[in-house]
Amino acid sequence: MLKMAVLLSGSGRTLDNFHDRSRNGSMAGVIEVVIANVPTALGLDKAERYGYPAFHADDSETTNRILARYDIDVVCLAGYLKLYTPPPQLARSVVNIHPSLIPSFCGPGYYGHHVHQAVKDRGCTVSGCTVHFADERYDEGPIILQRCVALDDQDSIDDIAARVFAVECEAFPEAINLVDARGVEYFWRRVGK
Repeated sequence: MLKMAVLLSGSGRTLDNFHDRSRNGSMAGVIEVVIANVPTALGLDKAERYGYPAFHADDSETTNRILARYDIDVVCLAGYLKLYTPPPQLARSVVNIHPSLIPSFCGPGYYGHHVHQAVKDRGCTVSGCTVHFADERYDEGPIILQRCVALDDQDSIDDIAARVFAVECEAFPEAINLVDARGVEYFWRRVGK
């Protein structure tokens, strides 16, 4: 069972998913602490209602001081819209989800609806999500798993976003289960990093 820190910037929809799956036993992870880089993030309110320690931290240094108080196996970026620099002991243990099939539509500037707009503008017939380990560059760490969704020409940006988020809700907990079963280093060795 992985001990998780959840970093977020917004509404906490992924936190809701993690909370439900941790409680029902379908995810091999338990949330130890929640940190937001936005002081008014709704996700902080949700974390407090769920009973998790919840903090605001503007930067990686402050976040890492908070994390030092907890026994953490993985840091999960759950809609965290800032480049995070972990402490050395967690450098290979930061897990992120991206709303496209990496290496397409990723890197600086590709987040949220920007990704879905680019997918639509390109005329893609599929999209999806990628759960991966994060490193010092946006969206370049080892991939844990990917899930695909079919698209229709008539799909709006919101339709694409909703379809992708639905598979994200399955993929992120499944990735946590894979990391728990195989270990962090398995994924880094698999890509030779």
